[in-house]
Amino acid sequence: MARYIGPKSKIARKFGEPIFGPDKVLAKKNYPPGQHGNTRRRKTSEYGVQLKEKQKAKYTYGVLEKQFRNLFEKAQTKKGITGVILLQLLECRLDNIVYRLGLARTRAAARQLVLHKHILVDGEVVNIPSYSLKQGQVVGVREKDKSMIVIADALSGFNHSKYPWLEWDEVSKSGKLLHIPEREDIPENIKEQLIVELYSKN
Repeated sequence: MARYIGPKSKIARKFGEPIFGPDKVLAKKNYPPGQHGNTRRRKTSEYGVQLKEKQKAKYTYGVLEKQFRNLFEKAQTKKGITGVILLQLLECRLDNIVYRLGLARTRAAARQLVLHKHILVDGEVVNIPSYSLKQGQVVGVREKDKSMIVIADALSGFNHSKYPWLEWDEVSKSGKLLHIPEREDIPENIKEQLIVELYSKN
């Protein structure tokens, strides 16, 4: 499946946020990339603002356009605020939960762990990053993979208490999805209503 593998600092500077994690380039150059990045730019149109917000969400969660639209359409069928439900669906993806549990330093690294069959869901190997977790399900690491350096490094000093919808078990190196996160518990700086407005125009 196609994934963005280009320069991540360029994308982070475009949005003015470290959406792929800590970024030294962004810290030094807090203006957009390109020849005219450090000069005054014309005001972005309403459509441009909405499109940029959708792109930010896609890059943040590592989701392609077709997947993103499918999630949006799924969110529309559920009761509640569509934009919030969209973010909740993104948060409940297996690759994101692996990342939130601190088993990987980035979502891209979490996706690799899932694809390479290092991750279990309720004791069974699941190698589909987009797998949608349900309340009560447990995500862990295969027994023989628990000593992997990349996982140990990621877990080192990780604060599991910052995500109240997840429960971490240090002994088994596994985490349970206690409940679907509320909007105020999702730390991503995404204005989901702009995404809803964008899709409503189509």
